[in-house]
Amino acid sequence: MRAKSQDDQALWGAPFLGDAQLDATVNLPASKSMMARALILASISKSPTLIKRPLQSRDSLLMRDGLRALGTEIVEIEEGGEVAWNIKPKPLKGPAKIDVGNAGTVMRFLPPIAALATGEIRFDGDERSHERPLRPVIAALESLGVAIDHGGRFALPMTINGQGFLAGGEIEIDASASSQFISALLLAAPAMSADLTIRHLGKTLPSLPHIEMTIAMLKERGVEVECDARGASWKVKKSSGLNEMKEITIEPDLSNAAPFLAAALLLGGRVKICDWPRTTTQAGDSLRSIFTLMGGVFTRTGDDLEFSSLGRESLRGIDIDLGEVGELTPTIAGVAAFAKSKSHLRNIGHLRLHETDRLSALANELRKVGAEVKENSDSLELTPVLDSKVRSFDSELIIETYHDHRIATLGALIGLVIKNVQVRNIATTAKTIPDFPGLWQKLTQSTSTRSGEQ
Repeated sequence: MRAKSQDDQALWGAPFLGDAQLDATVNLPASKSMMARALILASISKSPTLIKRPLQSRDSLLMRDGLRALGTEIVEIEEGGEVAWNIKPKPLKGPAKIDVGNAGTVMRFLPPIAALATGEIRFDGDERSHERPLRPVIAALESLGVAIDHGGRFALPMTINGQGFLAGGEIEIDASASSQFISALLLAAPAMSADLTIRHLGKTLPSLPHIEMTIAMLKERGVEVECDARGASWKVKKSSGLNEMKEITIEPDLSNAAPFLAAALLLGGRVKICDWPRTTTQAGDSLRSIFTLMGGVFTRTGDDLEFSSLGRESLRGIDIDLGEVGELTPTIAGVAAFAKSKSHLRNIGHLRLHETDRLSALANELRKVGAEVKENSDSLELTPVLDSKVRSFDSELIIETYHDHRIATLGALIGLVIKNVQVRNIATTAKTIPDFPGLWQKLTQSTSTRSGEQ
């Protein structure tokens, strides 16, 4: 279990811009979701894979270290003047200890891979990881014959006794709490000894784009995946292994574009995101439609995407189902708190099971700035802060982050328009963005006045 550090209590002064307008260009770090899947697939391939533009955030490093503990060789090299990771598959074996931190991808994607190893594999992580849902993955592996010691809790900490293979078969699973349960099994399926069929029994399935990303990356490797028309079952055909993929370049993390684009919605001006993919399965691509509805304009300029806005005067509230893109909710809620009309963010009950209970955290912190927030079981209703009240904040305002990277970036966003905002534990953003404070500082230094003067 991770010991508490000084960073957990450290306060970071969020830059305040007031009436300045943005004129910024942002180079985002790589996609956490794509990176996790690329690492897993490379580790069960029959030949080496070169991962270009790898993400070196806390979650990705935990995934790397977990695979290394199982025997996979991962070496950092220089390729074309940039850092790359060379992944060489090796026989998976224990004994090994794996620290999942508080990373959903690590705690859910690695157990099926550990079941392919021989020997005891011990999983543990941060205190919050013991509370996050893991039962569907554990139960699915047990139904395939894997011996797992979890003390009857179906949660971390646990020990997997790997026999060196997974037989495949048919699994029924309730993935209502997280799409990662489905992706975890799909990613391991190419290494199983028979076809794998997964049937989802739950009434809802959040974050479907993440499953679509998993399937797309499997198909790029030549794996045949059949999906039913209702999106409730998946079948992976038995394979002798993944097709060779000598290299893969990780896309920028579009979900992490959210606070940077949102800054333009709050302040006005322009933010350009470099290398925005023309086609992608990333959930963050939905920002283009969502932020357009809230008052901004997107324009493609070559490989980049430019976003402009007139600021809070034209910022509209929104009534939207965020079930498929729940990770965007904290930023959308933060913007909605300063809009000119009310917002209703729906179908997000699964966010209570993320790094923290995000609905309660958002309600707590947005009420501090003067927004009215009605917290329902699976939605938030927001009445925005009056503009006159925004300007009246003079005393220090501390935004708590709950060890949640997306609540931390929300705090930075609030600090743009409210003076004296202090964010506790901004270091938690390293979960997905290696140097968020540095990127945010560059953003806030790229401004112009309302008259257009530099």
